[in-house]
Amino acid sequence: MENTLQSILQAATSWLAPLGSHAADAAGTAATGVGQAAGHLTVPSLLALAAALGWASGLRLYAVVFLVGLAGALGWVQLPGGLQLLQHPAMLAASGFMLFVEFFADKIPGVDSLWDIVHSVIRIPAGAALAAAVFGADGGTMTAVAALLGGTLAATSQAAKTTSRAAINASPEPFSNLLASLTEDGMVVGALWLSTHHPLLFGVLLAIVVVLMVVMTWLLIKFFKASFRRISRFFSGLAKVT
Repeated sequence: MENTLQSILQAATSWLAPLGSHAADAAGTAATGVGQAAGHLTVPSLLALAAALGWASGLRLYAVVFLVGLAGALGWVQLPGGLQLLQHPAMLAASGFMLFVEFFADKIPGVDSLWDIVHSVIRIPAGAALAAAVFGADGGTMTAVAALLGGTLAATSQAAKTTSRAAINASPEPFSNLLASLTEDGMVVGALWLSTHHPLLFGVLLAIVVVLMVVMTWLLIKFFKASFRRISRFFSGLAKVT
């Protein structure tokens, strides 16, 4: 009887051993695959994505939310855990609707400036939140750095957009406004694509664009102040004459 049990145990062991070996190999292969997938999301790549989300949010917040969510839903990019909410169908429907509204509102002179003013209190914190979500709640210091970076870049692009649109709207023809809006559309799409495919190149170009935006905003603010002073002096002169 004992010999029979030993024979059965030996047969079972010899049969299960190959299965265990195959299972171990499969687990090792899966772990390697996960490690390689995670390896694509290096810290510089994540920072580039965070910067792109922040900067682009200052121009087209709803386009950013919709395009990033759509890319994740279609499997074009593997979104970090903190951004996977954007690919939920309900979020895609809401952001897609707002993108539709914003696309046309941004191309109507006067309406675009009003839209920018209203969204100045939305785009900056949203840009900071999206950038922070790249690293997630467990990112610690990097989450805080990303939030600061995203908020600052969103404020920079928002200020440049608002001041430049105000200057463009001073012109009676509508074509410069339409051209500026379409250019911003292209810049947002290009920034999101570059940040995920060529993060280093994106970082260099972003630094140049941010400097240009800061200079342009400063010059336009000076121009508006000078124009306001001239108008004030003009009406003051009329008041003295009358």
